[in-house]
Amino acid sequence: MNTSTSSRDFGPVFCADWERACRDDAELANLGSRASVRFAVQDALLEFAEGRLAGIRQGAQGAEFALRAPAAVWDRFLQPVPPAPYHHVLAMKMRVPEFSVAGDERKLLQFAHLVRRSLELARWVANGRDPAALRPEAPAAAARGMEPIAGGYAAIEIEGRGHRIYFEQAGAGRDLLFLHTAGSDTRQFRSLMNDAALRRDWRMTAFDLPWHGKSLPPEGGVPGEWSLNTARYVACIDAVIRGLGLERPVLMGSSMGGQICLEMAYRFPDALGGVVACEACERITGREVPFAKHALYNQALAVPEWIYGLMSPSTPRSRAVEIWWEYSQGGYGIFHGDIDFYAHDWDARERVAQIDTRRCPVIMLTGEYDFSCTPEMSRLTAAKIPGAEFQMMKGLGHFPMTENPEAFLEYLRPALAGLKS
Repeated sequence: MNTSTSSRDFGPVFCADWERACRDDAELANLGSRASVRFAVQDALLEFAEGRLAGIRQGAQGAEFALRAPAAVWDRFLQPVPPAPYHHVLAMKMRVPEFSVAGDERKLLQFAHLVRRSLELARWVANGRDPAALRPEAPAAAARGMEPIAGGYAAIEIEGRGHRIYFEQAGAGRDLLFLHTAGSDTRQFRSLMNDAALRRDWRMTAFDLPWHGKSLPPEGGVPGEWSLNTARYVACIDAVIRGLGLERPVLMGSSMGGQICLEMAYRFPDALGGVVACEACERITGREVPFAKHALYNQALAVPEWIYGLMSPSTPRSRAVEIWWEYSQGGYGIFHGDIDFYAHDWDARERVAQIDTRRCPVIMLTGEYDFSCTPEMSRLTAAKIPGAEFQMMKGLGHFPMTENPEAFLEYLRPALAGLKS
């Protein structure tokens, strides 16, 4: 880190360089969207007026909210690739006791897009404008024409209501069913479904839950009604397996998709070929997201910014933008309705120890940077399931299949190899 600029104290020399970087940044300008806010990082005050940076000056007087932490915490945050959970303001707010937010905390989420990008640029400046302090570029994609993924709709009854469910498939062989994260859709699995080696051994299927992605509202559906719980989630997956004619599929899901993998292994051990539960544990607390369905917040900004913090800081920039964009497109209240399952209804503490891995093998994988379901939380859950396997995925976050599919496949391929027969 370039300590000559006094970055850890956000002193005047550093702030002048930081202000220039912010003024020159196209992303920060585009995210502004007529926003007007004043917030402090330690004793540096950032003021935005009508979407443009008015300046960065010393003194926190007049700040609507302020981010506070000891210098040692900011030192970790400003490293080119910071350690977990020092990689994002929202991660520190949840997992670093020394970090605090003074003032109006609601405005932190209302303007999280400006806070996040400003601090990314602070990290860049603190490291001598080294590109390593911003997200790297993704590997160049091989030239190709039409992708080998076929999509379609299936008329499927779930809980007595007719649904038009969108699904995608690729490959041939054993059935492998992907389950997307809260508020997302099948797009998360595009890279995996394009992988030639996986396509040789597996018939991969992904589907959008009702109200998600390209799946339509059910018969008689009312906007804003969606709320997910364990029973409804199980019913959706079971109906899709039967409706698409999948034979003893292996389930692979992340986040809420990982949680439900454990429930499915408990309920249907003989109907599945095993589960790969990513970013999962027996019980999640502290994940309420009232901002995702509240008039005070722009859902198309607040939700993807929350999601952004769950990614690894080494996620290639194009992939991070892809995940941000997918979440910005979510329907009204959908993410909030999914979290009803994840943060409130889901509690498998009395069930996970009863999963029979001799009938349904369980493999658990969790990213190093996941501050929602931490690797330690997943490890403790795996330890309760006789015969379950757990591995922490270095350098990955909450969305491994989309953040960095090349790195994720290094963990997924061995897991699937043991479930292939």
